[in-house]
Amino acid sequence: MKLVRVGNPGAERPGVIDAEGRVRDLSGVVGEIGPGELAPAALARLAQVDVAALPVIEGARFGVPWTGIGKIVAIGLNYADHAAEAGMPLPAEPIVFLKANSSLNGPDDDVMLPFGSEKTDWEVELGVVIGTVARNVSREEALNHVAGYCVVNDVSEREFQIERGGTWDKGKGCDTFCPAGPWLVTRDEVADPQALGLWLEVNGERVQRGSTATMVFDVATVVSYVSRFMTLLPGDLIATGTPPGVGMGFKPPRFLKAGDTMRLGVEGLGVQSQRVVAYGER
Repeated sequence: MKLVRVGNPGAERPGVIDAEGRVRDLSGVVGEIGPGELAPAALARLAQVDVAALPVIEGARFGVPWTGIGKIVAIGLNYADHAAEAGMPLPAEPIVFLKANSSLNGPDDDVMLPFGSEKTDWEVELGVVIGTVARNVSREEALNHVAGYCVVNDVSEREFQIERGGTWDKGKGCDTFCPAGPWLVTRDEVADPQALGLWLEVNGERVQRGSTATMVFDVATVVSYVSRFMTLLPGDLIATGTPPGVGMGFKPPRFLKAGDTMRLGVEGLGVQSQRVVAYGER
């Protein structure tokens, strides 16, 4: 299934994408798509719904496709060629940081430059959505705890992240810095999370292209690793790293400015499109 939440911010209702790509209204079946609806039994019940009998929703805004997200965990330098363009050594273990929940953003909503930002950057990533509690799980069992996958843009302010001391988090958690969606694609529809193409365009120019096949640490390893340091709860989101082509990797570096547009996608998981706006314009 491709689960969605559509409507104005704060008033989204649950939906599902039908075989023709239309949004069907799920609000008569479930009140929300949240942690409880991501459990295997709940997803199995939703899979039995006659989607073709549900009302069509047209022209609605896509929000983050599920709610009740307890935390956003992100993995740094998880593609060898991205580590090289960043001038950083390949990590021996996954680099883990957190993005603030207040950075969550609809997949097509405006991305706002932070106050004083001069080095805001783009990062297309595969997002992993947890469906059942994962605590010290093995790599072999890790994917059993995954409800599904989505597109994430791990927007990053490089000066805040790298040049201001401390951890990466301050450059990762600014408002609007985590567009997620448009869909949450359930795990049964993704045959192999390590065989998905990723891409991102800035102002129509394809700047990122890659494949999850080149991850340093695959999805199962990442879920298992993170679960050793913190309990992963239903609804938690893991952003698994970005392929090469980010702005700081260009010579000279290229960063986002007000008026720019980003368009990005992950194979089978949908496409996002964002306009960049100045601080205070959103």
